[in-house]
Amino acid sequence: MPTPQSPVRLLIEAQWIAPVRATDASAHECLVDHAVAVDDERIVEVLPVAQARQRHPQAERIALPGHLLVPGFVNLHAHAAMSLLRGVGDDLPLAAWLRERMWPLESRLVDPQFVRDGATLAFAEMLLGGTTCVNDMYFFPEASIEAALAVGIRSAHGIVVVDFPTVYASTPAEYLRKGLALRDRMRDESLVSFCLAPHAPYTVGDDTLREVATISREIGLPIHIHVHETTEEIAESLAQHGRRPLARLDALGLVGPEMIAVHAVHLDDDDVHRLAGSGASVAHCPHSNLKLACGIAPTARLHEMGIRVGIGTDGSASNNRLDLLGEARTAALLAKVTSGRADAWPAGRTLRAMTLDAATALGLDARIGSIEPGKQADLVAFDLRATELSPVYDPVSQLIYACGREHVSDVWVAARPVVRKRQLADPGVRDAVCEVVGRTGVWQNRVGEILSGRA
Repeated sequence: MPTPQSPVRLLIEAQWIAPVRATDASAHECLVDHAVAVDDERIVEVLPVAQARQRHPQAERIALPGHLLVPGFVNLHAHAAMSLLRGVGDDLPLAAWLRERMWPLESRLVDPQFVRDGATLAFAEMLLGGTTCVNDMYFFPEASIEAALAVGIRSAHGIVVVDFPTVYASTPAEYLRKGLALRDRMRDESLVSFCLAPHAPYTVGDDTLREVATISREIGLPIHIHVHETTEEIAESLAQHGRRPLARLDALGLVGPEMIAVHAVHLDDDDVHRLAGSGASVAHCPHSNLKLACGIAPTARLHEMGIRVGIGTDGSASNNRLDLLGEARTAALLAKVTSGRADAWPAGRTLRAMTLDAATALGLDARIGSIEPGKQADLVAFDLRATELSPVYDPVSQLIYACGREHVSDVWVAARPVVRKRQLADPGVRDAVCEVVGRTGVWQNRVGEILSGRA
């Protein structure tokens, strides 16, 4: 039993705590008047407030009356740097959005400074909305890592590979070599992890996909890939390869517990059973799928089949908001209306999708995703005392169906305060973000010149 001489330095005392423990299948458990006892970075124990004060009298206390404390949110799919392209491709279908707007702009704009600035904006927005970990897929990941570490967010980074040259690399071998070398350099950075990130079945050939599968098995990295996002993608795969994208990926060795299938909107029975039998995860991005008119992923069915589903925002260029709580509410409502069942994706299930299930998909569930002893103290406090949130009958339901990111009061990553009283905690970080905001006019002018043909 811990004593007053134990390493506990901090007690975070909340009126309600939703721990999302792995043993709670519904993830709807809510502790009343409990405290999280924290050492340097980790949770030591979760216990009633009175008992915590008696056991750890020397610890600093942070009292949060009227607050709900939850695990930090895990954004399972994002393109952070694309914050600098927010709004430039609105109201276009996916094919035109990619080929006529995003890819031409990226070919002219993307460099380490673009990625660093865009990621800085994205990560600050995410932290202020309660996201403490993000799975990012973009070029020049070293610049994205610099931004993540500077802002203070936990991040997983895609080792991106496509079969065509870009400003980042020329060949699949070069993409993989650069990404794996970066992973080796960052091996000791506790807030950084990696995924293999072949962009999509339609941008990566069989030989490269086989190599990705081999590397994943050899070094134990998740595979983060867009798949079954549109009906056009599936039709093209049938015409070119004689099989649907998931079937092709399965034949090449990519469909397994390490796979994070991003979007997974258009699934037939064989696709669903393939995912269920493999232990793969799905990254559900409802707002992006709705805005690009791609469709609605069958998440109620996926849940029934035991398929792990996390939630992602996608990038600002196809979503416009990096608001994971907003995504979660939409995910819950879509699951209900598409299944015709009001009990589909209940509040606790939704909270689990954006915390422990997403962390598990990234292979980080031993470290984050729930409020349990031994885990890193990635925590978010929501102030439920607002007029629009009163009264509170069920804090977890209130979080999913009534709260917004504006109700986030405090955020910790590995026990370090990164948001305090609704603003970024570190003045240096606030200044750095303001500097980037000041530079957005330069990027905006460059985008305008490219689109108008002046550059």
